[in-house]
Amino acid sequence: MNATANTFSFKQIAIDFKEITKAGLAISVVFSSIAGYLLGVLDFHDLKVTTLLMLAIGGYCMVGASNAFNQVIEKDLDALMDRTKNRPVASGRMSPNHALFVASLLTIIGLILLYLINPKSAMFGAISIFLYTSVYTPLKQYTPLSVFVGAFPGAIPFMLGWVAATDNFGIEAGTLFLIQFFWQFPHFWAIGWFLFEDYEKAGFFMLPTGKKDTSTALQTILYSVWLLVASMLPCLGYTGRLFLSPIAAVIVFLLGLWMIFYAVKLYQERTSKAARTLMLVSVSYISLLQLVYIIDKFLR
Repeated sequence: MNATANTFSFKQIAIDFKEITKAGLAISVVFSSIAGYLLGVLDFHDLKVTTLLMLAIGGYCMVGASNAFNQVIEKDLDALMDRTKNRPVASGRMSPNHALFVASLLTIIGLILLYLINPKSAMFGAISIFLYTSVYTPLKQYTPLSVFVGAFPGAIPFMLGWVAATDNFGIEAGTLFLIQFFWQFPHFWAIGWFLFEDYEKAGFFMLPTGKKDTSTALQTILYSVWLLVASMLPCLGYTGRLFLSPIAAVIVFLLGLWMIFYAVKLYQERTSKAARTLMLVSVSYISLLQLVYIIDKFLR
């Protein structure tokens, strides 16, 4: 009986940890950081496995901490929404104090690991947590501008990888930041569209006009175009060591058109199905873009 109970409790702890840190999201963020790191190193021989590990674990801790703090702050609101009511704190499986302890511990571990890489990495990690928990999270109930604010911490990981590799924030890191910054808008507006009714239960304003209307769909197209422009900047030769070959530039351009196509589909159809498709395309887009950048760098 004890063995079964222990197995169950350990399994439940693992599940709750996975949910409170939003493991799927955290891993995708870590992927962005690693992509930035690979772009930042001079060549393959300069890769440092220890730095890569510290970046991956530290990055996961920072994202996990942000999500855990968020779930403590929004526990009562999470309980109102179908997609979040079974989260550990909202459902009552984990007390807010336990969640705060986990979040604080992850913050300390994450900051230490990033600081061991270089102080700039730790600084950007700290800024990310602060903006996400102290500015973005409270604003969600008051204004659609919360998405704009949330785009700043959301855009840090790609750039953070470059800073971890080079200990420098310059035009290259700024360009990586800009790409992921513009990507946030069509991605989160698509989510805000197909989860509109669920968000409404908690009083969250995620769409730029507050409605599933033509203006919101039009802005989604506009930011998808800005995303394409930002993604093409490295092929112009003005972004320092961050450079795209002509072949890679064509692939990146086609990826951008793919994103815009589904943003236009949302404008035409204005349905939850079209919004969900755009969200899935946006997730694929950012991963494929990063892979193209990396492959192009190491094949040149």
